[in-house]
Amino acid sequence: MRNMSLKEIAAACDGVYYGDDESYYKEVSGVAIDSRKVEKNGLFVAIRGARVDGHTFIPQVMENGALCSISEDRLGEVPYPYILVSSCEQALKDLAEHYRKSLNLKVVGISGSVGKTSTKEMIGSVLSQRYSVLKTAGNFNNEIGLPLTIFNIRDHHEIAILEMGISDFGEMERLARMARPDICVLTNIGSAHLEQLKSRDGILKAKTAMFQFMRPGGSIILNGDDDKLSTVTDYNGTRPLFFGLSNDKDYYATDLINLGLKGTTCTIHTPFGTLTATIHIPGAHMVYNALAGTAVGCKLGLSLDEIRAGIEALVPISGRNNMIEANGLSIIDDCYNANPDSMRASVDVLSTANTRKVAILGDMFELGADGPNRHHEIGVHAAVKKIDVLCCIGTLSEEIAKGALEKSDSTMNILHFKTKADFLANIDKVIQKGDTILVKASHGMEFPEIVEKLQNM
Repeated sequence: MRNMSLKEIAAACDGVYYGDDESYYKEVSGVAIDSRKVEKNGLFVAIRGARVDGHTFIPQVMENGALCSISEDRLGEVPYPYILVSSCEQALKDLAEHYRKSLNLKVVGISGSVGKTSTKEMIGSVLSQRYSVLKTAGNFNNEIGLPLTIFNIRDHHEIAILEMGISDFGEMERLARMARPDICVLTNIGSAHLEQLKSRDGILKAKTAMFQFMRPGGSIILNGDDDKLSTVTDYNGTRPLFFGLSNDKDYYATDLINLGLKGTTCTIHTPFGTLTATIHIPGAHMVYNALAGTAVGCKLGLSLDEIRAGIEALVPISGRNNMIEANGLSIIDDCYNANPDSMRASVDVLSTANTRKVAILGDMFELGADGPNRHHEIGVHAAVKKIDVLCCIGTLSEEIAKGALEKSDSTMNILHFKTKADFLANIDKVIQKGDTILVKASHGMEFPEIVEKLQNM
């Protein structure tokens, strides 16, 4: 962090400073909400969680060398400085917004129903060919994670790529207020979080709220093949740039060659010329990610050669379409999270394998009253795609099995297990050497345990 004194921090989060005059003018080295991660001379924000109250750790972090804590409680006569606020969570967001405004760098904001993380990784790989890039780590894309990502921006960073995930109205406004993007990227409008956002039109409204906080002169980059995003004409005079698979888009791809589990080769057309690249992660959706990366790269001045190099340098991350070869098995580890659109895309990837194809699928959450139908549709899709073995795990996933049974022929083996433990107890009876196996479910199903088991069979 830079140039953030306790005086400035107290003003930014509308807090009251308690402490000595000398500390009041000192600058903090960083911000943390985890007591174990507080740096020397750092700032500790005491968040009250469902299981742990950060306030209980204030004496410990101060003794370990923190400069100050932010607290919702009056601490009385203590031998260290603290800032009293009405809400530590709001203080964290206010402080991130203030810090972002002080930074002289470009911010790429990314959201969408599916593919936020893989698009972020693609854009990061492209931009890293020229710039020093900071990008959202892991799932730090919510109202707690985004501020912490912003606080990690340092002087040497030239670009920050900030992923923003939402599940309800109002969240995007709060996230984008902190991020203040120069470039807004939306991947698609799918059917995730229908429980709160009710419809795809509701999702479109919630996601495009990002534009309200785009910096002057900013750019909007949208998936023009998405039927909802394609209806966005302009925002306050800014015309969006569209990407897709037809030549009426600003950035489009042709000559796609499906390399199966080894990825896709395509030619990308831009207003500045064409490039041909091989994307080394399987799935047709990765072409869209490459188009988004190309559009952002062009906006930020990269050459086509740099963009090609960035696309081809991308490698998968754990839990996100990550190919693992272990003990005669090919495992597609895509178990970080799931919704109907991403589940369909992953089944499509599995269908390109030239071995026996096994899908281990679990429940998808936050789909509201339409959840059973959405699971049923996945089962139908798996049958149409000729998946050989379908293992459905969980209560909702019984509907995946029913959908597959409705559409499948006699060669498809369809199994349902009530729990993950039931499946693991029978895994040796299901899996064979040489199989290609997809593992996918919503995060709460905790399917990494299945991936680990497969790797050690």
